[in-house]
Amino acid sequence: MKVRYSYLSQQFGNCPDLWLKLKKFVSTGDFTLGKPLKEFEEKFAKIIGTKYAVGVNSGTDAIKLSLKALGLKQGDEVITAANTFVATIGAITELGAKPIFVDCDDTFCMNVNLIESKITNKTKAIVPVHFTGYMVDMPKLMKISKKYHLPIIEDACQSILANINKKNAGTWGITGAFSLHPLKNINVWSDGGVITTNNKKIYDKLLLLRNHGLIDRDTVGICGYNSRLDTFQAVVGNWLLPRAKEISNQRIKNANYFDKELSKIKQISIPPRPNNFRIVYHLYIVFAENRDELYKYCLRNKIEAKIHYPIPIYRQKAYNFLGHKKGDFKVSDEHAKKIISFPCDQHLSRKEINFIIKTLKKFYKNK
Repeated sequence: MKVRYSYLSQQFGNCPDLWLKLKKFVSTGDFTLGKPLKEFEEKFAKIIGTKYAVGVNSGTDAIKLSLKALGLKQGDEVITAANTFVATIGAITELGAKPIFVDCDDTFCMNVNLIESKITNKTKAIVPVHFTGYMVDMPKLMKISKKYHLPIIEDACQSILANINKKNAGTWGITGAFSLHPLKNINVWSDGGVITTNNKKIYDKLLLLRNHGLIDRDTVGICGYNSRLDTFQAVVGNWLLPRAKEISNQRIKNANYFDKELSKIKQISIPPRPNNFRIVYHLYIVFAENRDELYKYCLRNKIEAKIHYPIPIYRQKAYNFLGHKKGDFKVSDEHAKKIISFPCDQHLSRKEINFIIKTLKKFYKNK
């Protein structure tokens, strides 16, 4: 049996109703900032629980434009996670700001207890990364935000409909940044992103920033970017968004089954699952002994396992200028040696899940 990682051919392989919607849309020629985009933004804001949502061209720009809307400039410091995808850091450095890293805990998210020691008079924002479908401890982080008057931009690109105490990711900070990349839980057919906010002033500025700073066709109000979410992609988003809760529910169901069975293997450790967290499992990650051997064994047995990520972002060559060295963030380094990701998506069959579990048990039995 082969267990694939990408489920896109299943999600979009048989959707005649979507093709009809797209065909009807194409005939309108409403390609830029069109009516379906406005509809998508309103639906997205409603499902997340904010007043406003702004469609942009990627999750990266969702972070970048949020920082820009706050007035961040070259030399400002932004506190964020030492273990995240490059997009988080790229959004910060593209503005000339400096990322200040904080180590993670076993939820894979930044350890909020370490943040205060990183705050300086140059700190202008905090970007918590809700990594893998978990969430940063936002109740505790909000207290720090209030104490030091630091705005929070949530990188919620991997955690749509995750929540703590039933309060969704993307509703805690001044903005929330989401990705619609094809591999995300809610996805479109290309890059795409969304910014959520309850702040009308920020919302109005984001509308300008994503569209060249144009107040109208002939009036440029501020320096902006070309960062619109294509209306074509919004049609895809409108088709999929009503299934968002169902998708996350199935991922949670699959993850719970994995947890139950994999916890029986002594060489595998399940990350903590806090009772008041709704974890949506963009990635299903566990800690595994002999990880590298297990990874190769899975690939040989046609299980498309992944490692997210084998090299923490703070140790990547591109960020050598920040002056960090291996060992500066010990938990992130330790995770990089032990973590392994398995398919957990809504299209995965119980037979495929059982095959993964059986394969892992066989590997460790022979060790």
